[in-house]
Amino acid sequence: MKAFSSKSLVALISLAISAFAIGTTEFVIVGLLQTVASDLSISVTKAGTLVSGYAAAIAIGTPIVTAMTNRLPKKGLLLSLLVIFIAGNLLSAFAATYSLLLASRIITAVAHGVFFAIAATVATEIVPKDKQSQAISIMFTGLTVATILGVPFGTLIGQQLGWRTTFLAIAVLGVIALIANMVTIDKPERNVNKLTVGDIGRLIGNPRIILALLMTSFGFGGTFVLFTYLTPILETVSNISPDHIFWMLLLYGAATAVGNIIGGKITNHHPVKALRWVFLYQLIALLLQMILLPNALLRYLSIILLGLFAFMMSPGVQSYIVSLAEQLVPSAKDLASALNISGFNLGIAAGSALGGFAVDYLNFLDTAWIGALMVLVALVLAMINYRLDKKQKLF
Repeated sequence: MKAFSSKSLVALISLAISAFAIGTTEFVIVGLLQTVASDLSISVTKAGTLVSGYAAAIAIGTPIVTAMTNRLPKKGLLLSLLVIFIAGNLLSAFAATYSLLLASRIITAVAHGVFFAIAATVATEIVPKDKQSQAISIMFTGLTVATILGVPFGTLIGQQLGWRTTFLAIAVLGVIALIANMVTIDKPERNVNKLTVGDIGRLIGNPRIILALLMTSFGFGGTFVLFTYLTPILETVSNISPDHIFWMLLLYGAATAVGNIIGGKITNHHPVKALRWVFLYQLIALLLQMILLPNALLRYLSIILLGLFAFMMSPGVQSYIVSLAEQLVPSAKDLASALNISGFNLGIAAGSALGGFAVDYLNFLDTAWIGALMVLVALVLAMINYRLDKKQKLF
């Protein structure tokens, strides 16, 4: 923290507050899956599409909207996106049908994705170059705090007062985030390198960028095969009563916060070098779930391991794609950040869908080894990226 000026730190904390609100709305549905399914008279698997559909909307909408808004001032854009985020959550709160709820989450999702893409580049621009991963880590701390507090408390509110109340509370969080950004974020300098159609083509046609994006997708996808159905898994496999789900989600969230901090520190200098180890340990942690989750004594250890490695890759993969774009296509840095947010959520959508397949046609514990297979692909891609970086002397 000492490496940052107080002004930069305050700005990063403001972005983290926004990430907390946004992260809560994406992930709280995991804790409310059973509640929403019962209230709307749909299956748990169909309710799971509220996770995968949200992620798919981010994956598709983020790069398109980011490219379209490239010339807009970043602060004004961030504030506008938060207004859309607030409106989307209010619509979710009053949704009477599954279709309307899904539509409202798609609206929220697009604002979510573009906000993170722009906020990530703002975070890297206000700190020294060798602290970019740490700056992104601070911003993403809001996302992990969302898993610590937002998801369990949102779940508790939803169980006690109805899931619609949860989305009303998130809308209030959005208002707080809007005010924080309005007050603390300086107007960034205009981007002198304007994005062109040619830049977009060079970016998405660059095999190095594609390899980095695929690494992100498979890494995150591995987490969400199991995480999407964590609540029914805990109730069915680990025999956790619904009243104690709050505490298990709280434990999971605390572990993700620790993992995110570690991820930010170890990926500052050469992100992909450290990511090889992150993916390896994530893979092992997922495979261990097949032994740990059914065990009454070890199920708490299982949650800690799941949380610890769930988002440890976040700061590294985000700073890596931005650094790579700076060297390959500097004018498309914002779009590269947006594409990586899409990569996150493409992985989430794919992981959630595979998790739904396991729940419908296999069993809950099969989500663990399926997730591990996705992480194995991410590990292989990290090793390839590292070798190419050394060969091309990019870092």
